[in-house]
Amino acid sequence: MKFRKLLFYAGLASVITIAGCKKNSGSVDNPGTIGTTGTTGTVATPYTITEDFEAGTKGSYAAANVTLNTGSWNFNDALLGNLATDVKDGLKSVRLKTGDIHMNFDINGLKQISIKHAKYGADANSTWQLLMSTDGGATYTQVGTDISETSTTLVTDSFKVSVTGKVRFEIKKTSATIRINIDDITFKGSGDAGITVGIPDTPGSDTTSTTSATTPRGVTVGSDAPPTSGDNSNLLFGNPSGAQASLTTSTNYLIDQGYYVESYNSTKGEPNWVSWHLDVSNTTNATARLDNFAAFSGLATGFYAVQSNSYSGSGFDRGHNCPSADRTSSVNANSATFLMTNMIPQAPQNNQQTWNNLEGYLRQQVSSGYEVYIIMGSYGTGGVGSISSATVNTINSGHVNVPSNVWKVAVILPVGNGDISRVTSSTRVIAVNTPNINSIGTDWKNYIVTVRDIETATGYNLLSNLPQAVQDAIEVKKDAGQ
Repeated sequence: MKFRKLLFYAGLASVITIAGCKKNSGSVDNPGTIGTTGTTGTVATPYTITEDFEAGTKGSYAAANVTLNTGSWNFNDALLGNLATDVKDGLKSVRLKTGDIHMNFDINGLKQISIKHAKYGADANSTWQLLMSTDGGATYTQVGTDISETSTTLVTDSFKVSVTGKVRFEIKKTSATIRINIDDITFKGSGDAGITVGIPDTPGSDTTSTTSATTPRGVTVGSDAPPTSGDNSNLLFGNPSGAQASLTTSTNYLIDQGYYVESYNSTKGEPNWVSWHLDVSNTTNATARLDNFAAFSGLATGFYAVQSNSYSGSGFDRGHNCPSADRTSSVNANSATFLMTNMIPQAPQNNQQTWNNLEGYLRQQVSSGYEVYIIMGSYGTGGVGSISSATVNTINSGHVNVPSNVWKVAVILPVGNGDISRVTSSTRVIAVNTPNINSIGTDWKNYIVTVRDIETATGYNLLSNLPQAVQDAIEVKKDAGQ
């Protein structure tokens, strides 16, 4: 191991200790490990977050910001390369010429950063620098010495970081015209990293009242859909309301959309609940967010079909139950999430910030070695949107109910088999219940409740396929939110 020189930041009380080592591949922490920090017994959960550069698109060297899984990055004289001559782990890597790439966001609690890198194609040897900022990008100081780029295959440099507060990084090329590839930047730390992993799942614009409705469509279920039964199936943990695909239960009508299962309320024009399984196979970014909102053509005879423009001008978003970003494995998967039978009228702040943050957090758990079973629903009548502070009970001429509350239950398990049997009294279950108002806070942790609280509010029997003793243990616990 080659240790780099100790650096001191002017005006910074903390000391940053940096050590680098080259190896063939970076190691990954066990995501289930719990670490203890300080001397008071406070526990902080370790995190491992990797920016793999697979989600973004940038085909030119011109300076521009790029939205990636970890957040917004600035590319200057750099692009995302996918040629055979680009050295990469996956489909893409950064191809950097003379400029730099840097984070437009900070990360907290960081202990180590690792970077994979190599020469591009047949280009000559060159050098680059890693720089760090502790003041939000106003100033940067070089970390260690220049790094020589001599390898034609990806190698890893790792830097140990010990600093109080938030940091961000820049990778800067120091040799003109000679290109390098950068891939898989991995951040390891503990506590709340302060970032949401995943492309933000915000809605397409539909704020005017002149939008035309799109053609209704159904669902094409591909091989990437979860199985219909057993491990990873969408209803493994139970049917909360006993929904059935029968006209006699039109307000509790079971619809299996392949990529998720729901109880649809034909009177309210929205789901009572939607249930799905989430693992890394669902979030491969094989397709971008499609925004192809449409009415569902497969509704039973006599059901009112909510159209793609039925929320227009209402002050409420078309809020996904099963999020778009949870289903990026194919066009079929992503299209299924944009059916209006998967939507509720959701206050924009509630949808775009509070719930988006929670959804990103759950995807972060998946990227750290977990799988998640999720049930989301809503109840009540009367929400406050973005147009005024008045409570709105219905939209679309009374065809669509505006719920008063939006809730979610997530069962988080390490990736494995025999999922029902692996749930114990210590299994982590997150339950969140938020008011459907536009003045809501952005931190979903402030709205954590118990599963029993949601059962009391809705009358549902959640997680009903678990043994009763396990239900009794996990449904009364309130998650700590970290």
